[in-house]
Amino acid sequence: MPVTHAAPLMCTFGIAPGTLNVLPDKQVLGENKPAATIMDNKPYVNIAPFGLCNSLANPITASQTSAALGVLTPGTCTPVIPAPWAPGSTTVLIANQPALTDSSQCMCAYGGMISITFGGTTQTMVG
Repeated sequence: MPVTHAAPLMCTFGIAPGTLNVLPDKQVLGENKPAATIMDNKPYVNIAPFGLCNSLANPITASQTSAALGVLTPGTCTPVIPAPWAPGSTTVLIANQPALTDSSQCMCAYGGMISITFGGTTQTMVG
């Protein structure tokens, strides 16, 4: 299924759900919401933080855990997304980019796997 604006996201190291923000610049809608592509992967622009982060690769978590004498102390989630979502749609392009599907995932540089909980649409887009 296609993914649209406000789709809920989850990170394996985050403690709260996040949200996908899709800008209306591509002018393609799915159920009256902007449709996403694999390039909608920008932290804070497209991918909202996931509350606190449990990954020791996150410098904030590592620092707070060190200060707590080794007791895991989650730090503020600051997503770092070095690559697009994958896989994208093999049949639908939006603004010359593969459409994002509800099975797409992306990795945070701190080790978390970000996935789409619900794509935001219940109908299939035809491209």
